[in-house]
Amino acid sequence: MGFKTDCVHAGQSPEEKTGAVNTPIFQTSTYKQDGIGKHRGYEYARTANPTREALERNVAALEKGKFGIAYSSGMAATDTILRLFGPGDEIICTDNVYGGTYRLFELVLKQYGYVFKFVDTSDLENVEAALSPKTRLVFLESPTNPMLRVTDIRAVADMAHARGATVCVDNTFMSPYLQQPLELGADIVVHSTTKFLNGHSDMVGGIVVLNDTEKAQKLRFLQNAVGAVPGPMDCYLALRGTKTLAVRMKQHEENARELAKYLAKHPALESVNYPGLPDHPQHELAKKQARGFGALISFDTGSLENADKVLKATRVFTLAESLGGVESLISHPATMTHGSVPPAEKLKLGVTPGLVRISVGIEDVEDLEADLDHALR
Repeated sequence: MGFKTDCVHAGQSPEEKTGAVNTPIFQTSTYKQDGIGKHRGYEYARTANPTREALERNVAALEKGKFGIAYSSGMAATDTILRLFGPGDEIICTDNVYGGTYRLFELVLKQYGYVFKFVDTSDLENVEAALSPKTRLVFLESPTNPMLRVTDIRAVADMAHARGATVCVDNTFMSPYLQQPLELGADIVVHSTTKFLNGHSDMVGGIVVLNDTEKAQKLRFLQNAVGAVPGPMDCYLALRGTKTLAVRMKQHEENARELAKYLAKHPALESVNYPGLPDHPQHELAKKQARGFGALISFDTGSLENADKVLKATRVFTLAESLGGVESLISHPATMTHGSVPPAEKLKLGVTPGLVRISVGIEDVEDLEADLDHALR
């Protein structure tokens, strides 16, 4: 089936008893059993839930994977992936990764013996230099948050696999509509379903997709053992969101392209980061490995004072955390998404006090441009 058809139908079918077209919200904690050791495929909702299973099958199909395992948040999903490894294992991670991922790795997991190497993975020489016999996982984010750097996923996968390492890609920014990392050689894909997959800013969740049966079984075991599972209502909302993923992402991306062109010419800005701009250092790579450039743009206003003025002046863009909803959001990475990253590291990555990030929604692009023009002036 085509991608749009899979968005609407993959992993789900009308409910058998009533014929309900939408997958019902199975709002239950437990299930009736017919006898000792005799149940109907479901025992306890932490272990399995039909609404959750429909979401897992749907997103797995969209990412061209065999297995989908859903979690209560994107961070819970990432944390569970790291539980496939252990103390002494070396993990190479994109340096300009989401601040929450950095916090999990550096401030939580590092104390348990994990060894993290943060490198600019957009430069393959850095990856080559960082790989060692102890490397077990290469964790990529492409494009990165918030500098929008792009990594050659296939090239990194080839390098990592030659050394027996696993490759995981956080595909939250792109969604499977624009990029499918498993098709590019990655072993695991992780999403915050909160973002573009859901698309309506009304739930929190995460999901992992992969093809490896053994790793999938371990992740499924951990999903049940640790218990960081999404509730059925959240799964229902995410599943409702994926039905319109293709049409939403098309509009998100069209709007972002237009706004990026406008911002790139604006005299008030020091720099604009968007893979769709011809002068972006990985523009050609982005064209090669994805079907579009996404809906995230960041730009440097030059100072914290300037950024504050812009953030306060928008009317259509809402100052808020998160991204990927139908509504346009504006944020300040240095104090919001990357608040837990040390100041010196932020500056090294380009996350300056004047940096602003926008998540472009599906409103009329003329209104979005007028809003930014007003704020910048």
